[in-house]
Amino acid sequence: MQRLSVVGLAMATLVAFGSSAGSADQPWDETLAAAKGQTVYWNAWGGDERINAYIDWVAEELEDRYGVRVVHVKLSDTAEAVSRVLAEKASGRDSDGSVDLIWINGENFATMKENGLLYGPFAEALPNFALVDVDGKPTTKIDFTVPTDGLESPWGMAKINFIYDSARTERTPGSIAGFLDWAAANEGRFSYPAPPDFIGSTFLKQVLIEVAEDADILQSPVTDDAQFDAVTAPLWNYLDRLHPSLWRDGESFPASGPALRQLLDDGEVDIAISFHPSEASSLIASGQLPDSARIFVLDNGTIGNTHFVAIPFNASAKAGAQVLANFLLSPEAQARKQNPEHWGDDTVLAMGKLSAEQRSLFEALPKGAATLSPDELGPTLLEPHPSWMTRIETAWLERYGN
Repeated sequence: MQRLSVVGLAMATLVAFGSSAGSADQPWDETLAAAKGQTVYWNAWGGDERINAYIDWVAEELEDRYGVRVVHVKLSDTAEAVSRVLAEKASGRDSDGSVDLIWINGENFATMKENGLLYGPFAEALPNFALVDVDGKPTTKIDFTVPTDGLESPWGMAKINFIYDSARTERTPGSIAGFLDWAAANEGRFSYPAPPDFIGSTFLKQVLIEVAEDADILQSPVTDDAQFDAVTAPLWNYLDRLHPSLWRDGESFPASGPALRQLLDDGEVDIAISFHPSEASSLIASGQLPDSARIFVLDNGTIGNTHFVAIPFNASAKAGAQVLANFLLSPEAQARKQNPEHWGDDTVLAMGKLSAEQRSLFEALPKGAATLSPDELGPTLLEPHPSWMTRIETAWLERYGN
């Protein structure tokens, strides 16, 4: 709920401000010098032990290499940090802000960009940005249809896939329509996280893309209530049919992706939803899923996007935040993040832009038995405009929230 209220309040109170504040135009050696001794308060989702461990490693490297201290401010919802920056803006706190870097994308980025809550442009001035695959992965510069304009730096790639235990489940659905039949034949064996959890919200968007009469309309902002009601009516019809067949009869929902994966490991459900194609292999490696876990995708493609880091307009440690963002784009950090033993999050870098030594970091990565090749993952569907998601989350909570 907090993320939704942040968006609404921002639109009502700060829409008059520009789209950005400040820019990163000093030489990189000066940025490194300014960063030394700074403490960067990195506000990032803290709901996954593997990701938290990766961030801990990044923090150790930043302090050892650059003298920059990183504090992971663990969030349950990115809107918590957006709300803090918004409140500081409203109170006139234009410097010495409490948030230095935010892990962000989608509607939260759109809100901050529209209301002048971001520092930059800075991303394309980072030395390692030259290694990003901006041509092969266009979502590194377009965030849920909104141009990034250098106000956030890409960090990783995500794509919906579904995890199942092949030892007890042989047939899996190939479409959103197929999920209805599968759920009816396997009552209580599927669920999805309750919005505004990002995995649950993305599942709703996947459903809407497949059931909408004209999915292309989702690439533009919602125009009014009448349009929203007409376009989303098939979504609510679908969920009304699906929910009675879900875990706990669709009367309660897991709180997060990790909570849903735990239900899979405990044998309470047979399918979980993931946003990282290597995650199942990573969870097998860490003992959180059985060796028989595998993944599947839908025949006509699944939603994919890029996630980013951004610097608030009033950050106290802007130089340190840029050094951190640049390190996250280094081949070493990107390869470690793609390793399923650590995280399994796909890189934003272009292999053709790397040296042979840098490419070898990725070539040596274990694939894992549950990881599909890029071809097997199928087409990537575009995210809808953020305005659809904020309304969908509100409507879902009104209809199904407890």
